[in-house]
Amino acid sequence: MRDLLTPSIIGFAANSGTGKTTLITRLIPILNEGGFKVGLVKHSHHDFDIDQPGKDSYRLRKAGASPVVLVSSHRRAVITELESAEPTLAEQLYCFPEGSVDLIIVEGFKHESFPKIELHRKELNRAYLHTHDPSIIAIASNANITFNIPSLDLNDPEQIADFIINNTLILNHD
Repeated sequence: MRDLLTPSIIGFAANSGTGKTTLITRLIPILNEGGFKVGLVKHSHHDFDIDQPGKDSYRLRKAGASPVVLVSSHRRAVITELESAEPTLAEQLYCFPEGSVDLIIVEGFKHESFPKIELHRKELNRAYLHTHDPSIIAIASNANITFNIPSLDLNDPEQIADFIINNTLILNHD
């Protein structure tokens, strides 16, 4: 059994357009209602900026501060300029202080090795990912499939949440 202060990690691997974000937004409330604190890491292949020109945090970052921590009584944002190298999942886990979450859901980083559920939509006619990724522990699909790993219903977030709880969280939660 792992240290209870170390969160479980589960990722979702899928081709673009499969509905990763849609499923995750349905899973998080179910897991929260089950008493689990959930954090999330989402990888983007696009440049993005949460700061806006004219705001103090933007001006301070553009002046050379990195990281910039913007905090209020409601939320915190950490804005760090990264080198040109592709970030790794391990480098992002510092964002979750010890004991702050029970589960970290990862969207993206599909080429890294950590437990993942593959999402597959029959109508997209894409190859399955689990045949090349041994870290995929289940497949959630909208088709009736049978493989040597558990098959879940992509349209049943309760079933997927139960799988996550029973296979990654139950042994690590009080």
